[in-house]
Amino acid sequence: MSNESDRTHDVLIVGSGAAGGAAAVHLALAGHDVLTLERDAEPRIKPCGGGMAASVQQWFPFSLEPAVEQVIRQVDFSWCLEDPVVAELPGDAPFWIVRRETLDQLLSDQAIQAGATRLSGVEVNDIRRHGDVWHVTATDGRHWQGRAVVIADGSESPWPQRLGLGAKQPQMATTMSVRLEGQGNLSDGTTRFEFGLVKQGFAWAFPLAGGVNIGVGSFIGKQDADPEQVLAQLLPDLGFAADTGIRQRGQLRVWNGHHRLDGDGIVVVGDAASLCDPFLAEGLRPALMSGCEAARHLSPWLKGDSKDLRGYSRSMRERWGESMAWGRRIAQVFYRFPGVGYQLGIKRPTAPRRIAQILSGEMGYGDIAQRVIKRLLLQRN
Repeated sequence: MSNESDRTHDVLIVGSGAAGGAAAVHLALAGHDVLTLERDAEPRIKPCGGGMAASVQQWFPFSLEPAVEQVIRQVDFSWCLEDPVVAELPGDAPFWIVRRETLDQLLSDQAIQAGATRLSGVEVNDIRRHGDVWHVTATDGRHWQGRAVVIADGSESPWPQRLGLGAKQPQMATTMSVRLEGQGNLSDGTTRFEFGLVKQGFAWAFPLAGGVNIGVGSFIGKQDADPEQVLAQLLPDLGFAADTGIRQRGQLRVWNGHHRLDGDGIVVVGDAASLCDPFLAEGLRPALMSGCEAARHLSPWLKGDSKDLRGYSRSMRERWGESMAWGRRIAQVFYRFPGVGYQLGIKRPTAPRRIAQILSGEMGYGDIAQRVIKRLLLQRN
């Protein structure tokens, strides 16, 4: 049993990925007693995209650049490996590629430096509130107490539904992520988006230093994408053998409606909160945003200066959810008529600039949605 089971921490954070790490950093910097509980005993490779707007740097008082492996200046689009569109990203809105395991470690190290504690190899099997204190129990019998809890353990988390947070019925995207050594024919500073090969979704390739992250995702409908078939065509086109790479299948929660993300001394962040962009699959920026926002609202609550945490849900709705509501509508139309979407969306002269502005946070989907949806539906009809 834990020898500090009678100690009550200010905050218990379940999961030390990007969202949990961001929350831990800011809460520790604010002087709170933070304990992070991480399931993995050792760092693991996370072959997800790792793309994020450089604008996220403004949310942190230390440099994120040690985790940055590529700065993207060009995006190549294709339809069934043909009909290419090349888009130059504006210099004022750079897009960064990170190794997720490196970024997660950077955030964890910064949180520990600020006074937080982190325990690895903790498989949480119970979270419940007794009076004014939350109790978190691990499968090995250890348990901890906290005045507040942050749920940050990713798309497979069972806790949001059990605790009445977030979407009651999460919408899941089917994904396959691949980590490759070497860059094939993908140039430094260039990322690739392939539409057409994936039914109701797309594939992406993001360059790392000495490697590539490749992903295949299907975003609407209940059918399972056939990622192996897609990869058998995509990998040779990128200069790799069809069967190479470290592969990881998963289910990714995508945004599918406005929901409460807070309760009585508890919040849910990142993928566990179903924040992933339902159109472009961007998950890293909302993960970091939600971790920072959760800390911003938890800190005054812990100090007795705020009566509840509803401000966190409101803030995430305004900063992220309102745009994603339009992003979901675009996705539903685009991925049902992807050929039309590619011709009228991606190939439009203004489209690459708009995508860059959305990924950087300079623009939301609401700024373009009505025109895009109308254009797609009129052409379809």
